[in-house]
Amino acid sequence: MKKRILLTGANGLLGQKLVDLLVQQPDVDLIATARGGNRLPYLEGYTYRSMDITNRQEVHDVIGDVRPNVVIHGAAMTDVDKCEIQKDDCWAQNVHAVEYIIEACRAIDAFLVHVSTDFIFDGEAGPYDETAEANPISFYGWSKQAGESAVKHSGGLRWAIARTVLVYGIAHDMSRSNIILWVKKSLEDGKNIKVVTDQWRSPTLAEDLAMGCYLIADKEAAGIFNISGKEVLTPYDMAIKTADYFGLDKSLITQADASTFTQIARRPPRTGFILDKAHTVLGYDPHTFEEGIAVLASQLKQPA
Repeated sequence: MKKRILLTGANGLLGQKLVDLLVQQPDVDLIATARGGNRLPYLEGYTYRSMDITNRQEVHDVIGDVRPNVVIHGAAMTDVDKCEIQKDDCWAQNVHAVEYIIEACRAIDAFLVHVSTDFIFDGEAGPYDETAEANPISFYGWSKQAGESAVKHSGGLRWAIARTVLVYGIAHDMSRSNIILWVKKSLEDGKNIKVVTDQWRSPTLAEDLAMGCYLIADKEAAGIFNISGKEVLTPYDMAIKTADYFGLDKSLITQADASTFTQIARRPPRTGFILDKAHTVLGYDPHTFEEGIAVLASQLKQPA
């Protein structure tokens, strides 16, 4: 009997990596959903359904019709500064949509894997384990905490929360870059770049986050799991490692602190995750940052 998995946000970075991973699993029947048309580069191995997560009726209709065993909810508004300005849109996508998905899952007893973020923390005491106290300092962080709270207090729902940090990767038809591609292009163009040394994260390869979500879904492992990269690095560390990997001129990289940059939303200074639980319960074993760069480098060589 195949496990039917419905995925939200299939057109996004995580969504595309999940489709790539799940179509390879012989015991998975995959239904990929996103708002509007299918932007994935291939159509084989899964079914696509258009679903706007902010439309309660649509969520109930699609999930009620498909009747998945598991829903992996990866869709969200993740642009931290945009969330600070467009608060209503942020709340609709990151809180109300979660409530609609919870209702639809509960109605058919589907297991929900909800993807969350390190930005629910204030960044005063990272790296964090799964029991750490949330204290968001941005509207985005607040919305994601509210989404988590809806899942945790949903009563009768079978659920897991997969928290992640600074996801990077390459996907088809993507508008947003990532730190590796930005550093690589800047240095190749001979540009001087300033990179902060006073923020710490566990950068997460998108393929690793997809694998973590799949491991949770496959086991229907309940509770909160940290699913991130294994190292805690500053963006400056990441830039130096990227320059080293591609053999580029590190002298173009200047250290800076976060106050140098004007950003609308506050960022937690030190997050990063402790992965012991995911490793023990799920067998989760992510790439190192250098290995992640190598994965991206190999994908850059592939024809589009």
